[in-house]
Amino acid sequence: MVQGWERGTRDAGPGGDEGPARRPAGRLRRGLLALLVAAAVAVPLAGAAVREFRPYFDVAPVYGHGPSLEEFTAQTPLTVGSPQQVVAGLDATYAAHRANAAEAARTAADHGHRDRAAAERALSTRQLLHFDGRGAGLVTEVLGDLAHAGRVAVLVPGSDTGIDTYGRFRATAVALHQRLTREAPTGVRTAVVAWLGYETPGTLSPSVATTGRAEDAAPELRSFVRDVRSVAAPRARISLLCHSYGSVVCARAAAGLDVDDLVFLGSPGTGADTAAALHTRARVWAARGAGDWVEHVPHLDAGLFGITVGFGTDPVSRAYGAQVFAAGDGGHSDYFAPGSPSLANLTRIVLGRLQEVTR
Repeated sequence: MVQGWERGTRDAGPGGDEGPARRPAGRLRRGLLALLVAAAVAVPLAGAAVREFRPYFDVAPVYGHGPSLEEFTAQTPLTVGSPQQVVAGLDATYAAHRANAAEAARTAADHGHRDRAAAERALSTRQLLHFDGRGAGLVTEVLGDLAHAGRVAVLVPGSDTGIDTYGRFRATAVALHQRLTREAPTGVRTAVVAWLGYETPGTLSPSVATTGRAEDAAPELRSFVRDVRSVAAPRARISLLCHSYGSVVCARAAAGLDVDDLVFLGSPGTGADTAAALHTRARVWAARGAGDWVEHVPHLDAGLFGITVGFGTDPVSRAYGAQVFAAGDGGHSDYFAPGSPSLANLTRIVLGRLQEVTR
């Protein structure tokens, strides 16, 4: 069944049914539209090309030198523990995953992968809540003081984001954190979390036009947000900022997710017909830059070979029901560009200055 973009365009035979002579053309048209969706959604956050990884990356161990954030929150009564306990636990987690990244960098260097080794060495100096160097890699990094943050933004990237392209994703987190730091009220601390916590779909792969990867990632994102809620300042405001295919991930995780704002940026669709269908208590926002090619993505969902292809209603459309804010003239990778209207509005949303958001 085709919904959204192509609704009402089927070739009808007598009585409104599709005539047999028209069915092959209808299937072909839907197939072509599905390919368009796949091509459009696949472009990564910063336009990085796909890279193949050597087999050793798929068998490299995940080195355990301390607790993960999930293990820490499970073992520590954070709701009654002292702030010092929380800080100590986070420091132990950061140290563990810095060691993981350093070990992965040595392994990459030993196998002649200089670029990968350099990326992992850089990660080994940062506040990592998680690191896994296998395959394309998974990274979760904190910018700021999470244990005392009253305003927290969690960024979820789109397709083709991995360790090799992580620097570009991180740049978006840095730009937001810098602006939050400048504009936060006196006494309010902020943190930005770059959550590359799922295996993003590859460019032009079949998975990029379906919700499969998002469905796999959703439980991980829900669990992670619970952990962030438990270690951040009491009653912290948490905003989830989701770019491109990342908006599909966030939509799949939305029901019951304990966040204050759910923001879709350059979204090809979320898999939900309306914001209300997300079943979230969060305020739902959406934005698209005037130069973003996602505007031309067909907003459909079509059943092909037992798989639903495409993501349905345009999140910036009136029919979807999100609160749409101005993003300026930027393209698909420009939502966090310094000085941009979109970054200004994202900062206002994260800080809770909602009346200042330009529509």
